[in-house]
Amino acid sequence: MPLACPQLPAIMTAFERQHYSHPKIDPALQQKAAVQFVKQLDPTKTALLASEVDQIKRQVLDVFETMRKGDCKPLEAAYQKLVQRAEQDASFAKNMLGDGYKLDETVTLVIDPDLRQYPKSEEERAARLKDFIHFQISNYLLAGLTVEKARAQLIHRYELAVKRLKDRQAKFGYVSLMAEAFAEALDPHSSYMSAETLANFQIDMSLSLEGIGAALSSQDGFTVVESLVPGGQAEKSGKLRPKDKIIAVQQQNAEPISTIDLELDQVVKMIRGKKGTPVTLSVLREGEKPRTFQLTIIRDKVDVSSQAAKIDYKSRKVGDKTLTIGVIELPSFYGGQESGRWSHKDVQRLLEEAKQKNVDGIVLDLSRNGGGLLDEAVRISGLFIKRGGVVGTLDSERQMQVLDDNDEGVAYNGPLVLLTSSVSASASEILAGALQDYHRAVIVGSKNTFGKGTIQTVMPLPMELGAIKVTVGMFFLPGGKSTQQRGVPADVAVPNLFDGIELSETKMDNSLPPQSIPPFLSKDASGQGATYFQPVSEAMIQALQQKSQARRAADPGFAKVKAKIEELKDKKPIKLAELRLKNKDKGKGDDSVDEVKALDAIVLNEAVNISADTVAMNNRIQ
Repeated sequence: MPLACPQLPAIMTAFERQHYSHPKIDPALQQKAAVQFVKQLDPTKTALLASEVDQIKRQVLDVFETMRKGDCKPLEAAYQKLVQRAEQDASFAKNMLGDGYKLDETVTLVIDPDLRQYPKSEEERAARLKDFIHFQISNYLLAGLTVEKARAQLIHRYELAVKRLKDRQAKFGYVSLMAEAFAEALDPHSSYMSAETLANFQIDMSLSLEGIGAALSSQDGFTVVESLVPGGQAEKSGKLRPKDKIIAVQQQNAEPISTIDLELDQVVKMIRGKKGTPVTLSVLREGEKPRTFQLTIIRDKVDVSSQAAKIDYKSRKVGDKTLTIGVIELPSFYGGQESGRWSHKDVQRLLEEAKQKNVDGIVLDLSRNGGGLLDEAVRISGLFIKRGGVVGTLDSERQMQVLDDNDEGVAYNGPLVLLTSSVSASASEILAGALQDYHRAVIVGSKNTFGKGTIQTVMPLPMELGAIKVTVGMFFLPGGKSTQQRGVPADVAVPNLFDGIELSETKMDNSLPPQSIPPFLSKDASGQGATYFQPVSEAMIQALQQKSQARRAADPGFAKVKAKIEELKDKKPIKLAELRLKNKDKGKGDDSVDEVKALDAIVLNEAVNISADTVAMNNRIQ
């Protein structure tokens, strides 16, 4: 059932009451909602003029008064402007893509709308639309279509866009859009979910999805890869990475379909499919050398064994002694799947194996761990400390709950290094932050982890209206600081490829600010005798920083890592001629799987070196 105007005030009130910050629907929040509504309307900044944007924002502000009378005409008027522009664009595209059309490869396009303004005139808008059409045709050609088929398909796409907008208008889609905008004005993780979006969400959470194993979002008219599911087909390919843009999807024995400006649920349906069937993605990757490439993935369910913790062993020579370092890779905090495996049990088993091999130190690799089950993060923390509070959760009623490690056993009390990155988020930040607060481990990696420190819950709405996902709490570490925005700072900052993608909670619209509470550190964490661990001191951290910096300065491998980071950061305008050239000249300037693995290995190698340094300092090995 579509959301109607009279239901909008009740949904906003539900958000207001349940949200962690208990926001008031005041002028400041209304302004934020108006901004988000415009972003929803025209994410690519190709449809609306700057003057129209200002007008629509005023219309959106009016609806906060009129909606209580069941009147959403201000929203309908704004949406009608979008429909009119879509009709104009379809006519423009049809004329431009006539028989005399020729691709202009001299076009340079700024993809990121944050780096450009809304057009000030119809002429400027037409010029931008013209460049955007050339860009889309170029993508079709790179995907293997002829010019004739590319023209026909793009014209059809613009016609479908008009139909889709009109259909949504008839179903009061502008009301749903306002609900979504209001949620995003509260914080980036709250959202309104229509009945269809809720169904997709439930499929994803049940892990029954057969697909490529990637979390996707819609940003600025593009379908963007948010994260890769450990053990999923996309991760196994080694070619897809966060922030990649999927610009076309092609089924077996079919032509590619552009996904630019498509609704996210439509793209998800195209990518999903039966196990064992192929799907080909056309991917745009920005950077100093922006490029597109195609990637064929065989759909499959997530392989639980692939996402399970695993261990490897490395040797390091320090003085006249050879040290053995165990490296445990933990891609996620899992548990309760069909296999019955639990991450804390797997890590405990690997630690027992490592002790039998008489390891001198352990590196726990969380650099690709985006989170998972919070209880598992608490249990794994307990494998390294005797007992104590691991994480506190503060809810919207300001009720505090501390999750403790109550098991007095310690699976491993030797030197411990945690490798993190800006991808490390949520539960992995709890584990890293807790062990840092207890001086139990040395944190190595990106300057800060992602910084997602909020808790969400999904509340179904009556009458099949979907649901609201609302932020209802915040995480706090034993030292009293929240992980929100701050993340967990590295004790020894070591650059990695994720630094080039610049993933961070702080870069998201309306992110909640960090908070602090009184510490709840336990005095029993370090234990005694067999459970005692030697705390990481400030003097040790300073010494480790100096040793690591000296090593990295002399290592040509880290020069390559830094060069790749800068290449990824540099979002230069895309030149169509260069995109075409790069795809004709396959293999040159391409991030091969081997190259990425080699650069990742350089970072992991340094984490092992730092682990060896901690062993040497603890045992005073010269």
